[in-house]
Amino acid sequence: MSSASAFVPVNPKPFLQGLIGAPVMVKLKWGQEYKGVLLSMDSYMNLQLGDTEEFVDGASQGKLGEVLIRCNNVLYIRGAAEDE
Repeated sequence: MSSASAFVPVNPKPFLQGLIGAPVMVKLKWGQEYKGVLLSMDSYMNLQLGDTEEFVDGASQGKLGEVLIRCNNVLYIRGAAEDE
């Protein structure tokens, strides 16, 4: 069995609902990454992050606090470890 056949698609809305209150890493289409706690999301999948830190080319650019990320800018979202 190839690894491609083991892939199981996940519905994104319940997946994101399960990440609310947890640290996440959001990568934008333009290369920036934002690490913070997922506070909320709406029906369009716009994201509200708290205690957010911005990364450009893997280097921290500083803390931003609370941010809103519009859905059409997001490349991917993943869970992040607290110490990451």
